[in-house]
Amino acid sequence: MFKSVFTISKMDCPSEESLIRMKLEGLSAIKSLVFDIENRKLTVFHSEENEEIEKYLKELNLGAKLQETIVAQKDELKDDSSVQSKLLWTVLIINFAFFIIEITTGFISKSMGLVADSLDMLADALVYGLSLWAVGSTVIRKKKVARLSGYFQLTLALLGLSEVIRRFISFEEVPDFQTMIIVSILALVANSVCLYLLQKSKSKEAHMKASMIFTSNDIIINAGVILAGILVLLTQSKYPDLIIGAIVFLIVVRGAFRILKLGK
Repeated sequence: MFKSVFTISKMDCPSEESLIRMKLEGLSAIKSLVFDIENRKLTVFHSEENEEIEKYLKELNLGAKLQETIVAQKDELKDDSSVQSKLLWTVLIINFAFFIIEITTGFISKSMGLVADSLDMLADALVYGLSLWAVGSTVIRKKKVARLSGYFQLTLALLGLSEVIRRFISFEEVPDFQTMIIVSILALVANSVCLYLLQKSKSKEAHMKASMIFTSNDIIINAGVILAGILVLLTQSKYPDLIIGAIVFLIVVRGAFRILKLGK
């Protein structure tokens, strides 16, 4: 068994990880992939020397560079995928549940901040879902799902941005700051629970580390919506909510393009 270590300079989120997994999926020599998003490293365990691994990685234009290929120790290759899958399913379900909660309460309270945050939750759920796609499904099917998910998310985000613009230039009621603050606090608690579960795993696999990065970003966004709710209360103005909504919608647009990249 060999172990090849690559540095991948442009790998910084689960989208790149999913892209790499789908690209390398057809290589039978590969036994395991271990991602380290934080340090932008990928370790490939494979049964024989295989130049196609480096070739496929370079075709992705993510700045892949081979550091070393050495003989792997017997105890290095561990299979904890079932534990990781359970954790990621838990995170996915929590994210999707709060997508439903936030988008519903967002429209009721007339808060674009909550609506935007709900789409960010949906974006995370889509990425986790793509990574956990059923074993045995074809690469073509995975790419089709990625494209559909990306276009769906992009459409929703652009519609949201257009609604923010409309509310900026027209007369709108001040959003319900109480709903904004309460729901965002609940979302912050949910994301904190997700982060705790992911950190508790102590996994070095990037399905975990990347999810920690995404969840940490979500906590910051939740805090932003809470701050916007407080500013709405203090100023009795719609603008704090619209500003935070626009910022989060732009984050969702960026996420949509990352997901679309998976479908190429």
